[in-house]
Amino acid sequence: MVFSSSIFLFVFLPVLLAVYYVTPPRWRNLTILIGSYIFYGWWRLDFLALLIATTLWNYFLGLRIVAAPTRQRAKRWLTLAIVGNLAVLGYFKYSNFFASSFSDAFMGGAPLSPLFEGVILPIGVSFFVFQAISYVVDLYRGDAKHADNLIDFAAFKALFPQLVAGPVLRYKDLEDQFANRTHTFEKFGEGATRFMQGLARKVLIADTAAPIADMFFAVPDPTFVESWLGLTAYAIQLYFDFSGYSSMAVGLGLMMGFRFTENFKYPYISRSVTEFWRRWHISLSSWLRDYLYIPLGGNRKGVARTYINLFLTMLLGGIWHGANWTFVIWGAWHGGLLAAERAAGIKGNEKRPIWAWAGTLLAVLIGWVLFRAVDMSSAIDMYSGMLGLHGFAIRDLYAWQVSGLSLLGIALGVAVCAVEPWFDPQAPATSPQPFLTRRVAYLSMAASVFGVLAIGKLVAESDSPFLYFQF
Repeated sequence: MVFSSSIFLFVFLPVLLAVYYVTPPRWRNLTILIGSYIFYGWWRLDFLALLIATTLWNYFLGLRIVAAPTRQRAKRWLTLAIVGNLAVLGYFKYSNFFASSFSDAFMGGAPLSPLFEGVILPIGVSFFVFQAISYVVDLYRGDAKHADNLIDFAAFKALFPQLVAGPVLRYKDLEDQFANRTHTFEKFGEGATRFMQGLARKVLIADTAAPIADMFFAVPDPTFVESWLGLTAYAIQLYFDFSGYSSMAVGLGLMMGFRFTENFKYPYISRSVTEFWRRWHISLSSWLRDYLYIPLGGNRKGVARTYINLFLTMLLGGIWHGANWTFVIWGAWHGGLLAAERAAGIKGNEKRPIWAWAGTLLAVLIGWVLFRAVDMSSAIDMYSGMLGLHGFAIRDLYAWQVSGLSLLGIALGVAVCAVEPWFDPQAPATSPQPFLTRRVAYLSMAASVFGVLAIGKLVAESDSPFLYFQF
């Protein structure tokens, strides 16, 4: 089940919200838990069992961590918890990759045991494993208290708005909300607006641009125009697909009284790669900083070690995204850029000239080729096309397949990227209050109109999965 589906919009969500609001407050977390298990189990019940198993594993080992008589004993329980979480992630996400690599290197491509090949990736496993790791680490550090009861913790782990594609939430940021959260018409209305806004971003922009990206990343020897058109379409598709999901997740949380962290803040206006990673997938960036970069030593062990830590953090972030050499090199690309910017004294919050924006966007787009390509051969083919090595103009074989609607989706995405910072509800306080109020009102009205259009498009067409479900 996905947010952008008729079964979710017209059956699951209204029924769950109705049951949630007629349930006495003390039982609402249980209602969330049951609803979230139905949401996740709709796809496969065996992977629902995996989610439940990881929940129990981290809950009870968390109890061991906080009850340990010594720091050394607590560290042993923490190590066991992390190893268990990484084993789940490693098996389901990387078995196919390592089995294939081993077979190609040592067995001439002969198949291995089915136990290590053809493993199906559970939706959202990367997110709920990272979520679990942050929980046990925060308990060990003393940054969070253990969940009061298993129901609350299980509801946190399974919270359906963010379960399958983030944001990567931390229990310490939500523990108070699980114990006591407010429900108002204003908060519900804000949540409904955010949900409709996210639905419009996904259906009207991301899905509309997708056919061009899919076509030109699949054609052999793409020309200059084909390569850049396909890459632009993918950059728009990826951003509006993932930011649309995150907006819907925030909206659904508000409708049930939760306030989640924001996951995107206009990343394509960034004027450095450092700034880009403060605006793109913010919950993952902060997770990598707090649970990987800082434990590696951060910037506390000298200049050279700082560069190495930045590089390793992004390299491992790339590996987290997928079991493919393209993701490894994508992570290395961004790690190298972050280290280079640190060496140049770029902090990511300073005013930089317009050419810095163009250079940052080019660097990000170069990385997106690796992120989208199915393998390194396809990525190199795309890079060759971007340099014009396969010709310049779009070929007749593909020109007729480029629909005006898809081009309109790309153009609309570019336009939204340019103007959306102006609609930021957290605008500077120096702006006149009536102006800010009107601006937010315009955004709410636009979200409602385009959200209705998105629902109409969904009904007329078929469901469309989110890109980050594969991660």
